[in-house]
Amino acid sequence: MDTLLLDRDEWDLCLDVNGNIAMASDPYAPAQDVASAIRLFSGELWYDTTKGVPYFSTILGKAVPPAVMRTQMIRAALTVPGVTGAQVELAPLVNRELAGVVYVSYLGSGAGSQIAFIGGEGGLSFTTIGVPAQ
Repeated sequence: MDTLLLDRDEWDLCLDVNGNIAMASDPYAPAQDVASAIRLFSGELWYDTTKGVPYFSTILGKAVPPAVMRTQMIRAALTVPGVTGAQVELAPLVNRELAGVVYVSYLGSGAGSQIAFIGGEGGLSFTTIGVPAQ
């Protein structure tokens, strides 16, 4: 499945070599879509306010167990079409920054991706660290 390609640093649309809006395809597209789903705050998606992670109500500013964060991230990952499984490994908090890796598997070839993330004052940033070759 194709999706709009997002710049990894700005998490915004980017252009291809012809000046058109760039597209991402499998196997990168599902990984990017999972990262977007995990970054989404609940209520932020104006056409479906039921999607997203309840960061404000459940996570931010609270001493929540890692299992709560892990569960919320997995739930968000599983909302991406074609994703069949997700696991989240969280690193210990350092200077109030959350870091870890999301492992996802998706339909088709049974392939999967690894997505590293770190979150701090600037929000969550993601990097795909293990996307299988096409």
